[in-house]
Amino acid sequence: MAEKVFSTTATVKGGREGHVKSDNGVIDVDLSMPKGGDLPNNASNPEQLFAAGYAACYDGALNLMASKDKKEIDSEITGEVSLIKDPSDGGFKIGVTLHVNISGVSQSEAEELAHKAHEFCPYSKATRGNIDVDLVIKGN
Repeated sequence: MAEKVFSTTATVKGGREGHVKSDNGVIDVDLSMPKGGDLPNNASNPEQLFAAGYAACYDGALNLMASKDKKEIDSEITGEVSLIKDPSDGGFKIGVTLHVNISGVSQSEAEELAHKAHEFCPYSKATRGNIDVDLVIKGN
């Protein structure tokens, strides 16, 4: 393994119907399997946590790419993570759509920055070739 820059942990007990807590206690939530597509208001799930992490990481990469290109932007990323039936084994897999909203640049500049960020983002690198990731890009 290459040199670690940062490491953290989160511990889950009880799987999808359990509880997750991060090493610093900031994440400390009950988990619940969606029932009929809905979640209880007081619980989360692995897909929400992944969506939050991916969106945050991607937004950081996007702003770095804009800075390198000397573009001043304001961005908002919504990570949409879906649990999808996997016909190959009868189980499930995940798919991601990143809704990328960038203010301060044209549509074509937004698309260029978004694709550069997708190449650079550690979450994008980790998922590349493993899950489908779609970018929905809006510049204005």
